[in-house]
Amino acid sequence: MPDQTTWMPVEGGATAGLTGTEGGGIWKDEEHPDGARITLERDTLLGAPFAITCNVYGWLVSTRFFADEPTALQQYAAMKLALAEIAALVVAERSDEAADAVDRFGEQFP
Repeated sequence: MPDQTTWMPVEGGATAGLTGTEGGGIWKDEEHPDGARITLERDTLLGAPFAITCNVYGWLVSTRFFADEPTALQQYAAMKLALAEIAALVVAERSDEAADAVDRFGEQFP
């Protein structure tokens, strides 16, 4: 299982409060050293109270929208685990397994 302690705030937390890709205020913005990022925004331009945007550099970009804070926070934590797994596979040059993990991510987090 990927080490969750390696997630760090992007730019030391300086992105908090800035406008995110979905037009909301950035609440949480973390990066994994294996090449993944996850951002949680509040009050998006589309009217969703919460949005989570995920990226495994060169492999995956995904955004999901949520109506309530508890669900958004639960999904944020779950998505971090899956993103760290994909990033670790990419770094280990296990491309077939990484591609399978990306597919599973899309199914688990539509």
